Amino acid sequence: MQKAELFIQEKLAQRARKGILRKLPAPVFPTDFSSNDYLGFARSAELKTRTENTLRQIPDYQNGATGSRLLSGNHPFTEQTEQYIAGFHQAEAGLIFNSGYDANVGLLSGLGQRGDTIICDELIHASLIDGARLSHANRYSFEHNNLGELEAKLKAAKGCIYVVVESIYSMDGDMAPLPEINELCRKYQANLIVDEAHALGIFGPNGCGIVQQFGLQNQVFARIVTFGKAMGCHGAIVLGSRNLREYLVNFARSFIYTTAAPIHTIAAVRSAYQMLEQTDYPLQIGHKITHYLNLIRQTALPNTPSTSAVHTILYQSGAQAKAAAAAVQAKGLDVKAILSPTVAEGKERLRICLHLFNTDTEIATLVKALKAISMYE
Repeated sequence: MQKAELFIQEKLAQRARKGILRKLPAPVFPTDFSSNDYLGFARSAELKTRTENTLRQIPDYQNGATGSRLLSGNHPFTEQTEQYIAGFHQAEAGLIFNSGYDANVGLLSGLGQRGDTIICDELIHASLIDGARLSHANRYSFEHNNLGELEAKLKAAKGCIYVVVESIYSMDGDMAPLPEINELCRKYQANLIVDEAHALGIFGPNGCGIVQQFGLQNQVFARIVTFGKAMGCHGAIVLGSRNLREYLVNFARSFIYTTAAPIHTIAAVRSAYQMLEQTDYPLQIGHKITHYLNLIRQTALPNTPSTSAVHTILYQSGAQAKAAAAAVQAKGLDVKAILSPTVAEGKERLRICLHLFNTDTEIATLVKALKAISMYE
């Protein structure tokens, strides 16, 4: 057997021994508490109809983009949609990427130069970490939401300084103290970058996100907004100045060297934003979140503080988290265990996502099932 195959085999065996070997899931459970489809847009008949109607208004669109946007893959409708989304978010400009991963990697790897500094919250998305690693900047992390440690890192930073956070953290569901972080960035002339992936559709007027909820849209250097969570679509956009957009067109490798998203993807995103504008979804999903919190506070279950659509039940080992997930799934409730290395060892958890389509009865059934597990462990 070749060395490469032996290496692969041993790495897989190591994960299997630890009980953390990933497998693609097959079972489909009746009640979804796992997906990021917070507003139910992915299953929305209205969004499908709107998208089809939008496509009818675009003459001679093709099934595929046929190339990168710098070659044959650009389309006036895509640029119009970027302008429309930027207007919705009160930003000068925006550039659409094929995924949130592409956006985060392209933004940070393209910005960070030798002598610059990127400072990241320790719990940011893996794609942001990868983007920072691919840059030539000096890279540091600070303890989650710890303003004192962030300021200490800012005092020692050199060159162009970028501070990278999420507005809502994907595995804990808690919120970054954005006004305070923004003040520190202003004090030390740092550029604040905010990933709004799990805030879009949930917070702010018309679900515009937490940056706008706090009125920081003119102070934040860049925002990443992804379409694969509450929007029920695919792709992402980087929002910022017109100069930033032009810079990314020229230097973001994950934008330059990939085939563009097809027009039907862009049409779906445009239609989803129109739905956000017409309905107060944050108010609706807020009722579901409040109902869950009222029930979970009546238990002794250990969880991370969250007022978002993402919630957790913490366990001390991967084995405990997997056993808890299996017990809940046996009742037809789709809840997944999150294990290391996605989260730190000893902080394994059930990740619970709340949706508009979850009924109050389903949420009560979930909490009852979770409480029953804690009683027999």
